[in-house]
Amino acid sequence: MFKPLHNYVLLEKIEEENKTAGGIFIPDNAKEKPSRGRVVAVGDGTYIGEKLIPLTVKIGDDVMFAKWAASANEIKLAGRDYILIKETDILGIIE
Repeated sequence: MFKPLHNYVLLEKIEEENKTAGGIFIPDNAKEKPSRGRVVAVGDGTYIGEKLIPLTVKIGDDVMFAKWAASANEIKLAGRDYILIKETDILGIIE
């Protein structure tokens, strides 16, 4: 697969619902970029001096990330779309 380096996290996009609660369908061109993802791989962490600080997120976590973070780091691996971002661009873990 793919192993991110340092404090990078590889996310699989979680597509938002294309229908509102009232039953109105949202066309693809009106949707915003996904801001949710599932962690599929993580780096080892960041070094501060000689001490390694591990990442907070782990494989399998559903997370919310900053929308602007994904634009430059969308990648395709084995025909699937992923987002590679720094852990600091993750806003929180969805429980």
